[in-house]
Amino acid sequence: MNRDRIDFKPAAAFARWISWIGHPLVFISISVGIIVALRFANRAGFALSLTLLATVILPMALLLFRGFRSGQWSDPDVSVRTERIQFYPRAISISAIAVIVLLLSRAPAFAMRGATVTLFLLVIAALINFRIKLSLHALFAFYSGFILFLVNPVAGAMAFALALLVFWSRLYLKRHDLLETLVGASLGLLGGLVTAW
Repeated sequence: MNRDRIDFKPAAAFARWISWIGHPLVFISISVGIIVALRFANRAGFALSLTLLATVILPMALLLFRGFRSGQWSDPDVSVRTERIQFYPRAISISAIAVIVLLLSRAPAFAMRGATVTLFLLVIAALINFRIKLSLHALFAFYSGFILFLVNPVAGAMAFALALLVFWSRLYLKRHDLLETLVGASLGLLGGLVTAW
């Protein structure tokens, strides 16, 4: 019995590590950094990076941090479905403000499309949340992987490999069941397809 527990510890630690890297805020931040570095010129890329940092990444990080620290949410993933009822409207508002700022700053079309699709994905996830708690980890891992693949096939292949590990980790850690993870991954792939259109 003790041997079984020891055998599972490395797998559990690995799953937690993958889950942390696959956190939507982390995965998206890294993906955006790679996309900006590969697709945009230095000056345009720098301006776009600052805009996304100020309008999405920092506000979303603050939202998650304050919600967790205050006890409003049980963990930084907002893993409880009823807690997500309060999370989604705030996340959607942050995403909507980012879209408006990008529009006003005349951001490149690819960035505008990605930000707009991200907003719609959050709205759809919020609606689905009334029935099931889909995996946002899987959603944004596969969404980012799809977009990265369009920008650079090697980076995209690596992102897809990581997305599959994220999918596994959410199931292994029992944060989601198979349906919730499949719905998240499918929605992410659909979002990537729409962004690429």
